[in-house]
Amino acid sequence: MRPEQDFATVGERVAALNDRFRHHAAGAVLREALNAKETGRVAVVSSFGAESVVLLHLAAVVNPDIPVLFIDTEMLFPETLDYQHDVAKTLGLTNVQIIRASRTQLAAQDPDGTLHQRDTDACCTLRKTIPLEAALTPYDAWITGRKRFQSGTRAALEFFEAEGDQRIKINPLAHWGPSDVQDYLWNNKLPRHPLVAQGYPSLGCAPCTSKVKEGEDPRAGRWRGEEKEECGIHFIDGKMVRGPIKETVE
Repeated sequence: MRPEQDFATVGERVAALNDRFRHHAAGAVLREALNAKETGRVAVVSSFGAESVVLLHLAAVVNPDIPVLFIDTEMLFPETLDYQHDVAKTLGLTNVQIIRASRTQLAAQDPDGTLHQRDTDACCTLRKTIPLEAALTPYDAWITGRKRFQSGTRAALEFFEAEGDQRIKINPLAHWGPSDVQDYLWNNKLPRHPLVAQGYPSLGCAPCTSKVKEGEDPRAGRWRGEEKEECGIHFIDGKMVRGPIKETVE
């Protein structure tokens, strides 16, 4: 179902959605967003990382057939790949789509797999941003598990965001705190990513993720030592992506 044409722009639809669901709980935001006339065709994007199972469980309760896009950068921890398989099976998710970078682009830009050592932004763009943008082409909105407490760049996160004039980004867990996440995991007896207990509260690619010390920001282990907090799926070079990236996955 395409979004209603009563709302001329993505920004107008986002404003209407935030106004309507401002005081709703996460589950209600997700459930209603899947059926709202303003959102159109919706997919979940998940890294199957440290807290991903919370959003995936909420989505599975509403619709286990919802498209779930999982980006395999081919540099993830082996534990993440195993966890992805186990969580999808446990939750009964029937439409997990594994997204990878184009073979042609990898051969041209990162033939020896060392691009991350020279330019982490370029590596994230090649292995994450471009493949995801191509995979999102059929959709009018996508659901993320981002939360305000995770980092300074997310401190003002709303339930709904305008991704340029192209599509809507939905953040049902935006207002959750760490205790909300832990309570939900515990109350629903959800499987934890095995690396969380080893000091990884936020997980990305293995070469660019390190353990986090007590008292540090949960995302401090991502690209440690660099002025970088986002992989490019949500920002590129510190700026929001505006419009499509003209690349395709082969």
